[in-house]
Parts: sequence; structure tokens; C-alpha cells
Amino acid sequence: MTTLASQVVLHPYVSQSLKYGGTNLGRDKLYRTVQYFSRFLAWYLLSRGDKAQAARWTALKNHLALGRKLMRLGKPVEHLQAALRAAQSASEVSEQLTTIARQLAYFGYLSYDAIIWANSAKFITLKPATSQRVTKISNRLWLSGILFSIVHGLLKAGRLAQEAKKLRASETWGVKDLGDEAQREAKQLAIERLRADTRSQFIIDILDIWIPATNLGLVNVNDGIVGLAGTISSIMGIRNQWVAVNGIKKN
Repeated sequence: MTTLASQVVLHPYVSQSLKYGGTNLGRDKLYRTVQYFSRFLAWYLLSRGDKAQAARWTALKNHLALGRKLMRLGKPVEHLQAALRAAQSASEVSEQLTTIARQLAYFGYLSYDAIIWANSAKFITLKPATSQRVTKISNRLWLSGILFSIVHGLLKAGRLAQEAKKLRASETWGVKDLGDEAQREAKQLAIERLRADTRSQFIIDILDIWIPATNLGLVNVNDGIVGLAGTISSIMGIRNQWVAVNGIKKN
């Protein structure tokens, strides 16, 4: 019995899970998945007339949303630092500008998000009109950040595609130098990984953009669609963070 317990408790997957859960971003992605799945499930139950069960999942969604705002109180500074690092980097100008704009938009979004949390927690008191205005500005900045991220992804994908094309064109025929060939293959593999990461982020952005767009009334979709989109993007975020934390190479 002790051996079995040791095998379960000390299993590598359990250790990896604890390592993942030990990161703030890892927990946030997990809570986000449950939050948006709760939003979808509440919509589904309400559409079937089960108001009591729908209310339970709606309450869970709201509490998770509020808890995640608390967890993100320090995030604006991280995005501000990222914007400054991007401004000092020697990358493509178009990609550099979209990165800076994205990070500044997220800085503003999360700063206003902190005000929303403080008001919800009764730490500060905002008038209803002011609260609505702060929420609207927060969603506008969130939407702007995602749009800049999408543009950045398109620009980066185009550049990487050109680099991959040039690398394939530089391939020599006949007798090959083993050192040059190994270097070329390593560079090609690095480019393909960057392209895969860019595609993954692009899909996440395309899914996430419906959330602030719906909050602002720019599109008319129900909570079921928004909940599913948020759930899928959150699961993709969990996978990316799991790989980053546990050092697992992507295929």
C-alpha cells in the first residue's frame, strides 16, 4: 500500500503538475479555463431552462473572474517592462512597434482592471457611471492589445516564411559540408518552432478577441460562443505554459 501511494504521489506527472501550479501564470490559465467553461455551461443550462444550476455556474464564473483580477495586480508593471525591453531591442521596426503598442495596451488594460477589482472588493467606491466608464476603457485597451498582437503575428509570420524560403533556397546539392549542413538544419528547426509558436498565439488571439468585442457590444454573440472561445484559448495557454515550465520540447 505504501509503495502504491509513493508511486502515485511521487509520479513525475504529479511533480510536473505541482511545478506548473507553483507559477502564478499557470494557476491563472487553469482558473481562466474553468471561468470560461462555467460561462459556457451556465449559458447551456439557462437555454434548457435550468435556472438554478445555471446560477451556480454563473456565481463560480464571477468569483473566478474577480479572483483572477486580484492575482494580476502586479502584471501591469511586467507589461511596461516588456514594452521598454522591446523599445531597446534591435528587431524589425514594424514588429518592434506592434510589440510596444501591444504591451502598452495590456499595461493600460490591467491597470484599469485593478481599479475594477478595487471597486468590486469595496476597497474604493466608484459611482455606477464611473464604474461603467472604467470597465469600457479596460475592454477597449484589451481589444487594442489583441489587435496589435494579431498584426504583430501576421508580420512575424511573413518574415519567418521568407527566412524559411531563403534557407531552403540556400540548400546545396551534391557533396555537402557536414558542419554547414548541421548549422542549416538547426536554423531551419529554430525557424519552424518560431513559426509554430506564432501560429499558436495567432489562434489564441483570434479566439480571445471575441471576449472584449462582445463586452463592448461590437459583435452580437451569445455567452455560449464566448465561453467556448475562452475555454479553447485557455487550454492552449495551459499547454504553452506547461511546456515552458517543465522544459518539454514541442513537436
